[in-house]
Amino acid sequence: MLAMLATACQGGDSAKVLAIAGIPDQNASTLARRYEVLTSYLSEELGVEVEYVPTVNYAAAVTGFEQGDIQMAWFGGLTGVQARLAAPGSRAIAQRPRDTEFHSKFIVQAEVTAEGLGDLKGLTFTFGSESSTSGHLMPRHFLRQAGVEPDADFNGPPSYSGSHDKTWKLVEGGAFQAGVLSEAVWDSAVEGGRVDLSKVRVLETTAPFFDYNWTIRGDLDDTFGNGFSDRLRDALLSIDGEQAEILELFSTDSFVASENGNYDSIREVAESLGIVK
Repeated sequence: MLAMLATACQGGDSAKVLAIAGIPDQNASTLARRYEVLTSYLSEELGVEVEYVPTVNYAAAVTGFEQGDIQMAWFGGLTGVQARLAAPGSRAIAQRPRDTEFHSKFIVQAEVTAEGLGDLKGLTFTFGSESSTSGHLMPRHFLRQAGVEPDADFNGPPSYSGSHDKTWKLVEGGAFQAGVLSEAVWDSAVEGGRVDLSKVRVLETTAPFFDYNWTIRGDLDDTFGNGFSDRLRDALLSIDGEQAEILELFSTDSFVASENGNYDSIREVAESLGIVK
């Protein structure tokens, strides 16, 4: 339906819809509010209707982008790489300053005596989404560097919670002894007083890596007119204190320019792990 709306009545921009999405890395209500305020801002700035497309999982966001039902998305480092490979000509245009040096947080139940990643052997463990950069890809990479083979060294195969907020809740609640998630989600939950720090603690913070980014399809100018891609990028980069709620919902103070090359190392790690080819 969205694709039909976006291409109907080519004679006027008012009939075209810019469909945006984001990987479902947090609960649905948080995501709905995040994109409600963002789509309202972008609609006003760009003079076109902007619509949020919810996705059921990370893979669905990539597939929707590949098929053109989603024209811009807030991807993690890995899903951004996957999406740009699937839709040649697509490009990363913006990220948060923190995404130049993002980290994952390995967490454990408070009574667990582990002091480093090597001590996670023999424990029950949960990643986030299988397609998550900070919830799976880079943590798997760092575990291997520490001599831990995730598929063999835990107490049973690792679980995949599906989202970062579910990960810390599962560890806090005792379902798993350890897990790993986005530093942004963990920090936000702690600052908001939602984590019982008597039950769960940070074991280790990873080395930095590039992560989240806004990626657009390469055919936006064909649909919305020459220069539209640049206008969209500039609208994102112009978000400031007057749109404080948007920034708060994305856990940032601003957005800065990005480019595909920033995520070459993510692609290399994904290739080394056999996640992308």
